[in-house]
Amino acid sequence: MKAQFISSAAALLAMPLHTSAFTTLPTTRPSTAPSHALHASNEDETTTPGVISVDVSDLGLTMADLEKKIPIHDFSFESSGYQSTSRIPDVNDNGCYWVENPEDLDVTLRIPGLIRQPAEALSVLFSTTTVSVTAFGRIVWSAIQMGVSDVDDCTFLTEEGADGVPIIQMNIRKRDVDERWGGFILQIGEDSLL
Repeated sequence: MKAQFISSAAALLAMPLHTSAFTTLPTTRPSTAPSHALHASNEDETTTPGVISVDVSDLGLTMADLEKKIPIHDFSFESSGYQSTSRIPDVNDNGCYWVENPEDLDVTLRIPGLIRQPAEALSVLFSTTTVSVTAFGRIVWSAIQMGVSDVDDCTFLTEEGADGVPIIQMNIRKRDVDERWGGFILQIGEDSLL
């Protein structure tokens, strides 16, 4: 067993480092998969003995295709999560649900301390790094954002919640597009009454 391991390790060290991404090493233990499962062949006598080549010509790819850089604008990654809206460290009310896209964040706030406040009496004040919620013109909750926003392109909407807690929906446009915030709330503001 030990001699077999040493010979396998020596074979690995003797292999060239420029092995193709489409090759595999044979194993010393018998395979339970049928031989046709890999659709592989080792018929070419010019290949390295013991290396199995997999035919991927039906994919229509060339090595030049695989070496191209992936354009960032062709992909969009979305992340989401919940955060607490409470200043009390032990309380996790999951009152903030955020969805982050490369250009903006969609945020839904359900702050339990605003229960029974009419949605029409609520407003949101935006700055580049903070957001404040007002009730009847008075700031009752605020937070420092995880990033810098474009104040001129931030919007909000309030509506009545089924359980009496109003729902505040915000769209926060990022100033630096493609910068990942990884959340919405960095810290709850000191002036929060709730």
